[in-house]
Amino acid sequence: MSFTRTLRAVGGAVVAGALLFGSAPAASADQIRNDQWPLKSFDAEKVWKESTGKGVTVAVLDHPINGAHPDLKGNVLPGKDVENGGPANQESQENHGTSMAAIIAGHGHGAGNSDGVKGLAPDAKILPVALSVEVGDVPAPNTDPLADALKYAVDQGASVINMSFGWPVLTDKEKQALSYAAKKNVLLVVATGNDGLGHLDQLTSYPGVVAVGAVDKGGKVWEGSNYGPQTMLTAPGTMIRSAGANKPYLLANGTSDSAAYVSGAAALLRAKYPDLTAGQIANRLVKTAGLPPGQEGMKLPDPHYGYGFIRPLRALTQDIPAGSKNGPLKTPKAEPGAGAGGATALGSSGTGGETGEQKSSGLGMGAIVGIGAGVLVIVALIVIVVVRQKKNGRNGPPPGGSGGYGGPGFPQQPGPYQQPSAPYQQQPGAYQQPTAPGSFPPPPPSQPPGR
Repeated sequence: MSFTRTLRAVGGAVVAGALLFGSAPAASADQIRNDQWPLKSFDAEKVWKESTGKGVTVAVLDHPINGAHPDLKGNVLPGKDVENGGPANQESQENHGTSMAAIIAGHGHGAGNSDGVKGLAPDAKILPVALSVEVGDVPAPNTDPLADALKYAVDQGASVINMSFGWPVLTDKEKQALSYAAKKNVLLVVATGNDGLGHLDQLTSYPGVVAVGAVDKGGKVWEGSNYGPQTMLTAPGTMIRSAGANKPYLLANGTSDSAAYVSGAAALLRAKYPDLTAGQIANRLVKTAGLPPGQEGMKLPDPHYGYGFIRPLRALTQDIPAGSKNGPLKTPKAEPGAGAGGATALGSSGTGGETGEQKSSGLGMGAIVGIGAGVLVIVALIVIVVVRQKKNGRNGPPPGGSGGYGGPGFPQQPGPYQQPSAPYQQQPGAYQQPTAPGSFPPPPPSQPPGR
């Protein structure tokens, strides 16, 4: 087992909303819709006159989804369970994937679909891609479920991928898959996590990814939202109503929900502006993002807010130049392949590797021979040092073994995304009253209402 995979087995990949998930008290259908304060804040009725996400597929990499839920039926494709095989739209136990799907593309039910949960992009299609996202899950040998899930989602035509979970360390194959998605013009949305830590994991920090934190009704950053310089956007993440697989409806705080709202907004934009690249879609979200009162002058991007909280109506309607292809997204570097000969990243072309570097270096044969001789001398010195250390008994692993947190080549980590003792149960303080009542702050008087 590789060191990275050992670390994943120790630290795990945990659903970013799991810490604070709990069942909501019984509520009427009317109350369920009324509780969806982000739709009111976004002025969703006006948003849906501009776009409903029709024709766009959003992949939800998560637990499987209950595609038979009345608020989702017809909007969930069969998808795939990349670890266990079979479809991923028949879940009846784990709630998290169903919740994310409902926030993105729920359509409600009843007369005029006025009851139940409605997503921000109610006409988008959800492609469920199931993979294990719990601490302690160890992938089968020679498999890489996250990489497989990403590749499957891209090849099935998803133009937005929602990842509401943490993934502390990325393998080379996973980096290749992320780069492949970026090259294929797919927008990657990832939740920052729910520990209130100033530390983002490798998945959230990977170039080309939109890292999303959570804000409350007043537009202020939620205290549990992880943060760091990689944070790009924030979105509603407190007191969020959504659908469940083993119960009709849920209430939660968490950056999982925030990421889902950004994925929904991206689906709206991809439907209205199909010619824009993923980076240009991100650019529209960034250029129209807002900040709470008193914070308008902060330097952006801010580690907590990124460029601010999303405002989908403005993103859909403001006159914003398309800008560069990558927009605010950084370009992932071409990751070396794992196979023989140093194959390039998935979907890339060219030789790459050391051969490509030598071809472009212009080094003469004499210089190459000289460098080779120097390398041999260094290797010989290293061998001598190692042998001496062995003789002195100083070559064993550090206390606690050679893998996991604090192991060789990896500094001690603060431990983001730890498994809660009772997943999906209400935690003390999980449902804090938002610091400011009402919806997101209204726009300044000089700007048209709702834009």
